[in-house]
Amino acid sequence: MSTDAYVPHNRWDLLGTDPVPAPAVSVVVTHYEQHAQLALVLAALRTQTTPALEVVVADDGSAHAPVCPDATVLTQPDLGFRAAAARNMGARAARGEVLVFLDADTVPGPGFLAALTRRVTRCRDVLAVGRRAHADLSALRPGDDPATAPALPAPDWLRAGYRATADLLRADGRSFRYVISAVLACRASLFADLGGFDERFTGYGGEDWDLGYRAWNNGAVLVHESDAVAWHDGPPWEGRTGTCDLDAQTARLAALIPEPATRGAPLPAAVPDVLVDPAPGADVVRVTHSLLRQDFRDLRVRLPARSRVGGLYAGIADTRAWSSDQRHRARAHLVVDRPLPPTAVTAAMTALVEDDLGQVLITSDGQPAAVLRSTRALGRARRWSGLLGFDEVVSSFGTRTVEVGGSPDRCDTLDGFFARG
Repeated sequence: MSTDAYVPHNRWDLLGTDPVPAPAVSVVVTHYEQHAQLALVLAALRTQTTPALEVVVADDGSAHAPVCPDATVLTQPDLGFRAAAARNMGARAARGEVLVFLDADTVPGPGFLAALTRRVTRCRDVLAVGRRAHADLSALRPGDDPATAPALPAPDWLRAGYRATADLLRADGRSFRYVISAVLACRASLFADLGGFDERFTGYGGEDWDLGYRAWNNGAVLVHESDAVAWHDGPPWEGRTGTCDLDAQTARLAALIPEPATRGAPLPAAVPDVLVDPAPGADVVRVTHSLLRQDFRDLRVRLPARSRVGGLYAGIADTRAWSSDQRHRARAHLVVDRPLPPTAVTAAMTALVEDDLGQVLITSDGQPAAVLRSTRALGRARRWSGLLGFDEVVSSFGTRTVEVGGSPDRCDTLDGFFARG
């Protein structure tokens, strides 16, 4: 795109409002047996002030695929509720620089596309969510303004979340809960960088929160475009979902999102919160033991490839490369030069997360001991590679030094080191 501004942290308010060229927008509409509602959505898209380059209808296995002369229709087998897979299918076929996701029961109001994409157009890092209103659209005809339909209450928790975060300007690591896939937009490049929706999510809900988490965690700029209004036909699904279904969704999220309030307890085996590597030349045994003594439990250690102490840490640490899933989901990466006292990782993570820092330099007795880098800074640097250097991106988030006190004496015998606990 010809316009591409960089902003620090989540400062979408710095992106400006000057006119920019209209983007090439692909709208992906997720559909399942909603033919009448889909007709309302397609009619509303035809009258947008910012026209779509194309509309892709991603059908999740309807008995009869929709017939849409002015849209591309893609279908997948009916294997249950698979909205994540359907959206990915639509995104793969899309040709636009900007992707907009709508559900077939959510009718955009006038000016929706222009309002939703205005900051996406200005910055490659933006993930924008519109305002999902609720109404009874049963009497609406194609081409009617959905704002004229009988209004229904919107979720109080969602309104409160946008209000408390100033439309996500003050977003934090829990603000992914305010990302709704029914009214969502981002660059196709950002969507690809994040790996799209996670198709392990089946059944209603969770896949949009998961995408929102990975977006925030990889340096996206979250914004609520309150002027981008689309009308959902009927009340919120949350009120129609049973406790068992909600509990299952919570468990799925906890397995994949290591943010502490989402996970509830350390579960570091598959997707740890902190990925740890001993620095080249570090004393692997002493460093690893000091990490196992940490009061911060949601971490996992990777040993050097030719480590001779792998048997000592069998099932606890290994030599395999970090997976893409681990690198995108862990909130931080720690490289350790020397043994750390038990509270070191907690102190460093607290500083990193609370102030949205790019890195924390950990010192012990005034000497460099470890470097903790945020996945947010690493992800953003990855997308700006070639235009901005890594140090420039980290600097935009900020660096802090945290002194954690004395570490165990490196000169002790290993027996003595173990005995000190």
